[in-house]
Amino acid sequence: MRGLMRETELLPAHLILPLFVTGGEGVRIPIGAMPGCFRLSVDLTVALAREAWELGVPAVALFPALPDSVKDPRATESLNPNGLLQRTVRALKDALPGLVVITDVAMDPYSSDGHDGYLEGGEILNDVTLEILASMAVAQAQAGADYVAPSDMMDGRVGVIREALDEAGFTNTGILAYSAKYASSFYGPFREALDSAPRSGDKKTYQMDPANRKEALREVLLDVAEGADIVMVKPALPYLDVIREVSAHVDVPVAAYQVSGEFAMIKAAAGNGWLNEEAAVAEALTAIRRAGADMILTYFAMDYARQYRG
Repeated sequence: MRGLMRETELLPAHLILPLFVTGGEGVRIPIGAMPGCFRLSVDLTVALAREAWELGVPAVALFPALPDSVKDPRATESLNPNGLLQRTVRALKDALPGLVVITDVAMDPYSSDGHDGYLEGGEILNDVTLEILASMAVAQAQAGADYVAPSDMMDGRVGVIREALDEAGFTNTGILAYSAKYASSFYGPFREALDSAPRSGDKKTYQMDPANRKEALREVLLDVAEGADIVMVKPALPYLDVIREVSAHVDVPVAAYQVSGEFAMIKAAAGNGWLNEEAAVAEALTAIRRAGADMILTYFAMDYARQYRG
């Protein structure tokens, strides 16, 4: 009877698996603050994506972990056609043509400053950043990305990226916009995974104030007007009210990101025997779906898919 009357459905098909990619071959580097997560070389990334695909997880989101030697203030490595991200995208699409591959559009993995935008004189220059992000998005589309995902929170970037993609002939490449991305304390483990923390200052000048809900709706509606195909709220669980608000006001799909801090808290509590991990994961992901998310980026994607299959 509970199943017959259940209002919210949570399937592996609703999940997106974030993956951290690194150089080399056969490389598997544990991430201390994210038990069970690793930086993986391209070959192992493909193998894990295949396993996720076979479990029913239809999409992955890629985040490259790069050495400092290739980073510079303008993130020029992001345009390298043989760069780590581009090679990973091509390998995934060759091995799993039906897999949805989502790529991160932001400067921080490639920037020597560790910021999502171009830094000059201690200030993020929005319009200079837009030019860099547009070129980055085109480079990712050329590699075969199905969706580019601007996570930078610069003003006007969705419109500039859409125009650049269309002019380059990538009219079918979608945009998954990080539309309501908050300046959250829950990103810490992710920044350890990518070594992408700002070298100076913080990201509060361009990421949102956690106290604001109406601002999130303004940001989302601007991105939709500029051509976003999917909008995202990040983080997820501390912002369920924002997910609900966004889903009630837009006609495009809504994504939510269960971020690294959310993952780490459940793992830590379960590791200490304070809660049942499987039950907590299912409950948390169901809450995000219930709030209105059509899809969820989560490091628990494969765990939940295995649990769902029984």
